[in-house]
Amino acid sequence: RRKLRNDVAAAFPNFSAEQLAEFIPYKQELNVIKIYCHRGEAVTVYMNQKNPILIILTSDFLIFFEICFCFGTVYSLWAYPDLLPAFSTWPPVLQKLAGGADLMLPGVVVPSSGFPQVEQGTLCAVTLLGNRAPVAVAVATMSTAQMLAAGMKGKGFAVLHTYLDHLWEYGDKSYPPTLAPSVPDCAGDEEEQEGKEPVSSFPPDPVQHVDMGGLSLKEQDSCAELLGKEESPESRAAEPAENASPEDQQQPEDSRTPQEQMDALFNQCFFHALKCKVKKSDLPLLTSTFLRSHMFSCCPAGQQLDIKKSSYKKFSKFLQSMQNQKILQVKELNKGVESIVEVDWKHPDIKAFAVPEEFSSASAAQDSKNEDGEQVYHAPEIIPLYGVSTQMVPLFQESGHGKGSVLSSSEVRDIIINYVKTNELVHESNKNLVKVNAILCDCLLEKSEQDEISHLTWDDLLSRCLERLQPFHQVTFVGQEPVVRKGIITHIDITIAQRSSNKKVTIIKNLEPFGLDPQCVANTLQQKAQASATLNPVPGAKDRVQVQIQGNQIHHLAKILLEEYQLPRKYIRGLEKAPKLGRKK
Repeated sequence: RRKLRNDVAAAFPNFSAEQLAEFIPYKQELNVIKIYCHRGEAVTVYMNQKNPILIILTSDFLIFFEICFCFGTVYSLWAYPDLLPAFSTWPPVLQKLAGGADLMLPGVVVPSSGFPQVEQGTLCAVTLLGNRAPVAVAVATMSTAQMLAAGMKGKGFAVLHTYLDHLWEYGDKSYPPTLAPSVPDCAGDEEEQEGKEPVSSFPPDPVQHVDMGGLSLKEQDSCAELLGKEESPESRAAEPAENASPEDQQQPEDSRTPQEQMDALFNQCFFHALKCKVKKSDLPLLTSTFLRSHMFSCCPAGQQLDIKKSSYKKFSKFLQSMQNQKILQVKELNKGVESIVEVDWKHPDIKAFAVPEEFSSASAAQDSKNEDGEQVYHAPEIIPLYGVSTQMVPLFQESGHGKGSVLSSSEVRDIIINYVKTNELVHESNKNLVKVNAILCDCLLEKSEQDEISHLTWDDLLSRCLERLQPFHQVTFVGQEPVVRKGIITHIDITIAQRSSNKKVTIIKNLEPFGLDPQCVANTLQQKAQASATLNPVPGAKDRVQVQIQGNQIHHLAKILLEEYQLPRKYIRGLEKAPKLGRKK
C-alpha cells in the first residue's frame, strides 16, 4: 500500500498529504479487481467502500494510449474535482460520450478565462456547463495551443471513462454532485448568474442526465456566439461537423430519458426485424439468433442496442412483454435454450410499423430472397490479418507500426520488402537471398540458428515473419461493416459420437461465427436426411448451441455447407469422417 501511495503521489502532485491519506487510507480495506477492456487489455481497479476509485493501466494498454499509468474514476474526481485540468461541454453531449464517442473540439465550451494549459497526452476531466463535477476522464489529443491553432475543430479528447459507463455501474451508481463552477463558463453568463443558485446539470434521477439542466436557449446562444458558430455546438460535439447528419443534430433535443430512448430503439428494431427479416419458415427461431442476426442488423447507424440500458435489463423480459401483448410466443424447446415458436404477423402493431427510410436501400441488399420467398444465405468474406507482436516491433517501427497494429498479408509483404531494400540487405550476387542483420536475427531466428544462418530466401523470410505475427481475422457479411477479431476464425466442427445401443449421432458446432442459424441448419438437415435433429447448449460456451442429428449425416451436411451455403472447405473440419459408399458384402 505504501508503494501504491507513492505512485499516486507521483502521478498526481496536486494531492496534499492529508488528501492522499484520505484517498489511500492506511487501515481501511481496499479491494483489488482485474477487468478487461474492449481491446482485451487487462487493467487493475482499486475499490474503496464498494466504489472504484483508481485504475492502474498495464504496459499493453500504454502502447495504445501514451498517458499516465494510473487515473482516478469519476467517483474519485467528485471528491477531488480540481485534481485534473477540466474542460466543459454541453449537457446533451454526455449521452454521446457515455455511448463511446470521443469529445470533439466544436463541443468544448470556451470559458471567459481561457482554457487550462495542457500538453498532448495530458489526463483531463470533462465537466458539464454550469457544474464543476467531472463526468468523464479523457486524454488530450493535442495541446491547448494546438486546439486554438486548429480553430477548435477536430477531435480534442480521447475518452477513457465516463459517468454511466460499465465501470460507474460497478460502484454504487450515485450521480454527480452539484458543484458551482470556479469561473463562469461563458463570458456572457457572468452578469446573469450573479446572485443566482449554481446551475445544476443533473436532475434528481441519474438516468435523466440528458436534460438541459435548466439552461435557457438564450444562455446557449451566448456561448455559441462566443464560439463563432451559428448552430448549437452540442449537435456536433461527438463527431466532426462535416459528418453530422440532420438526425444527429436533432438528437440532443429529445426530451426522453436515455432509458426511454433505449426502450424505443428496442421496439423499433423488434418490429423491423419481424416485419422484414423473419419468415414463417424460420420458426422456431432461437431468441439469441433473433437478437444477434436480425435485430442488430435493424439498428440505425450510429446507435447500438444495449439491453442493460433499457428498462427491461434482460432480453428475456423484453420478449416476455411482447408475449404478453400476444405478438409472439416463446418456449423453452430444449433445456436452457429459448426459441420463438409463433409470431402473429397480423397483429396491429406489426402491420402499423413503418420501416425507416434509411433502411430502404440497405434492406434491398440484405433481404435478397429466392423464388420461394425464402431468405438467401450469403457466406461471409473472411480475410486473415496479422498483428504486430512485441518481438516484431523493431522490424515494423520504421514503417510507423507499433505493437497491436493490424495488417493484411500484402501489407506485411510490402513492409518487409521495403525494409530490405531500404537497408540494402539484398545479396549482391544472388537476388533471391536476403542478408540477416541484427534486427532480422532477433525477430526471425531461433537462438540455435543465430550463429548458423546469415542469409534467408525471400519465401523463408516472409513465412517466418507471418508465423511470428499475432493472428487476426476480418469477417464481412453482406450489407454490414467488417468486423476484426483476434485469433484465427473458429472452424465449423463436425464430429461423430456413439450413443447407447451402438447408435451414432452427428454433432455440428461453431455455426454462429459464419452467420448461420443453428435452428435453420437443423431444419434443413432434418429434411434432407429424414432423421431427428435437436439443439443442445455447447458445454463451456455461452450463447452457443450445437446441432445433433441421428446417424452419420456428413454427406448431407457437406452438400448443405459446401454447395448450398458456398462455404470454403478449409473452414470446415470433419468432412473426412463421412461413411464410405460401396456395396455391402
